[in-house]
Parts: sequence; C-alpha cells; structure tokens
Amino acid sequence: MRRYLACAIFLGVPLLCLAAMVVYNIPPVNERLAWRVEALQARIKYALNPPAEVVFVPEEQQNTPATRLQWPTDTPTPLPTVTPLTPNPTATITPTPAFTPTPIAGTALLEGFVHEYQRWNNCGPANLSMNLSYWEWEGDQYDTAAYLKPNARDHNVMPYEMVDFVQGNTNLQALSRVGGDLDLLKRFIAAGIPVLIEKGFEGAGFDGWMGHYEVINGYDDANQRFTVQDSYKGPNILINYPDLESQWRAFNYTYIVIYPPERESEVMDILGRHADPEFSSQVALQKAVDETTRLTDRDLFFAWYNRGTNLVNMHDYTGAATAYDAAFAHYSQVPRELRPWRMLWYQTGPYFAYYYTQRFEDVINLATTTLTAMSEPNLEETYYWRGMAYAALGQNDKAIADLQTALKYHENFLPAIQQLGQMGVQP
Repeated sequence: MRRYLACAIFLGVPLLCLAAMVVYNIPPVNERLAWRVEALQARIKYALNPPAEVVFVPEEQQNTPATRLQWPTDTPTPLPTVTPLTPNPTATITPTPAFTPTPIAGTALLEGFVHEYQRWNNCGPANLSMNLSYWEWEGDQYDTAAYLKPNARDHNVMPYEMVDFVQGNTNLQALSRVGGDLDLLKRFIAAGIPVLIEKGFEGAGFDGWMGHYEVINGYDDANQRFTVQDSYKGPNILINYPDLESQWRAFNYTYIVIYPPERESEVMDILGRHADPEFSSQVALQKAVDETTRLTDRDLFFAWYNRGTNLVNMHDYTGAATAYDAAFAHYSQVPRELRPWRMLWYQTGPYFAYYYTQRFEDVINLATTTLTAMSEPNLEETYYWRGMAYAALGQNDKAIADLQTALKYHENFLPAIQQLGQMGVQP
C-alpha cells in the first residue's frame, strides 16, 4: 500500500504541475492570473532589494565636452526639428505678446465614452481606446495594445507611439505637445475635445510612484476640479486642479489631442503658439526653470528632470546633461518612500543627453541601474541605449547582446534593427 501511494505521488505531482501549467497558459486564465504572479514576484524582489534605496550617481560630469553633437537619424523617440539653443540651462524665454482669449463657460462635461478598466500593464492602450471611443471608434484596448505593445509585458507606451497609432490606424488626427497648462485643458474640453495626459500615479497595492495616462473630459471652476476617465480607478473620477497639476508635472505637462481632420483649424486656434512644437518646448523649459527656483523635495527632482528633457528636445545636450546631473544629485535627498525610481521606464531623456555628450559610462551605469531595479527587466529603449554606449566604447559583443534583447521585448523596434544592421548583424 505504501509503495502504491509513493508511486501515485511520484507520478501524480508532475502530472498535476503539468496540468497547472497548461491551464495557466490558456489566454483567459493567464490574463487573470499573470499579473498576480508578476506582482508577487515584484514584491519579493523589492522586499529583498528595495529599489528606492538605489541612487544613480553620474561620474563623468567633469569630462563632458562643451560641444553639441549632430542630432541622430535613428533616434527611438522622434522629436521636433528645431534650431538648437545656446547651451545655457538658465536662459529665459522671450515673453510672448499678450492677448485676450475668448471667454469659456465655467463648467463643461463631455460624455459618450466607453470606459475600460485596464488589463495588467495596459494603461496606455486602455486610455487611448477610451479617448478614441468618444469619436465613435469601435475598437478597445486589445486592438490598441496589439500595435502599441506587441509584447504584453512591456511596461510603457510612449506618447509618440499613441500618435502614430491614431494617424496610421484610424480616420482621426493626433498630436502631442509638452508644456501644457490647466487653462489649455479647459479650452479643449469647452470646445468638445477631450485631452489625454500623462501623469504620475500612486495608489494602494503598488510599490511607489509610477506613470499613468488619463483622459480629461470635464472641468468645474466653481469646485476647482476636473472630471477624468481613469483606466484604473474608474469612470468620471473627480480630481482637484492643484493635485492634477502636481501629478502632471512629473511628465513635463505632456498632453495628446485627438480630433477629426475637419476640426484641425479649430484645434490649431486653441493651441495658438503651442501648435509649434518648438514653442511648446520653450514654454515647458521656462516652466521648469521657474520651478527649479521654488519647489522642494520630489517636485524639485521633477522640475530639474523636465529642464533636461526640454533641452534635449532643443538638441542642447550639454545643457540637458547638466540639468539631469542636478536632478540625480537631488534625488538622494528625496525621502525614500517618495522617490520615483521608475522614472527611466517612461522618460529616456538622460540617455540622449549623456550619449550625445560622449558620457558613455554614465549611459551604461544608468541603464544598468534601471534594469536591475525591475522585477522583470523588459525595457527595449533601455537595452537599446546601453547597447549604443557599449558600441561606442568598442564593446561590440555586449552591444549586440543588448540590441538583440531590445528586439526580444519589441520585435519591430526600428532603432535596434538599424544599429544591428550597421554592425553587420542580422536582427
């Protein structure tokens, strides 16, 4: 009897494990359980090695060349073509002529959205499909994710990727700008056009700060609050003006406007000079400059980071590197529980700044710090930049390995394909 029981256990346990694996990989089951498994793995890793305790320290500031290099043709994040500014991160922007905007109502609420709760790691696709639903687009987050995140485990979607999806897969137009403000949001809503923004997020069940998208569809001046469609919290969530502005700061006041082609002139009128990407970057830079003189704690880190990002947009890599150095120097002074250690998941400006000022070791160290802090290191942009830095240092084996890993997580990631081709390697 004991021998029979032992044989049954010996044979039964592997069969049960195999059956569990088969059931787990059934798509509907996997979708429900995978995020719980990933969350558990993350909590275990973060408990053993708290990522907020890791501080990146730039090491090459003293050796940074005082020259601006040529803007690359194979950048992973398309940026506007502008005339570079003089490398001076403290420069101010020439004031624009005053004008009197057309008054708008004190309240407005747009309806007609199909709200979606996001699946795991699907914030960007879910919010994009919600925004599109207002314009009677009939897809959902699975349709947007198939384009935006061919690898479901990818942690981030860039604004330019959303714009590309809209312009290539719908009959609508889209644009993305930085340096937005609350008044601009309200003007779009008053005109019947919702706005998609990228912002910081913190909530129960999450390990610290992270990035998030949200659709702004209403405002109420009397109560000083916006109405938003939130893929995590739910439909028609209320958020007061100061809180939204503070959370928006973390992403350089980035916003995406989606609209029918026949309303383009109206959208341009609302944007005014913000229709020019160069001007929006200048406005965002001035906001960041002002905020670095008056903010503290984590908000000061965001202000310095934004300052660097806007200088990258203007192709002033030396000034950008200086600003990012200041951001990372301040990071260690931010209370650990508030540190935005996921920042490089979403915003890759420091890689541009350090790479194009030939600070290749800083690129490698920053990328390695970012990947090491992840429970599952799957950021294609990060592998790409580390691979580029290795290639610049002549460490081709490491470069090829990183570039191929980038394609593992995003198989059609063009910058990695192009760089491998230049190195004579088939992707």
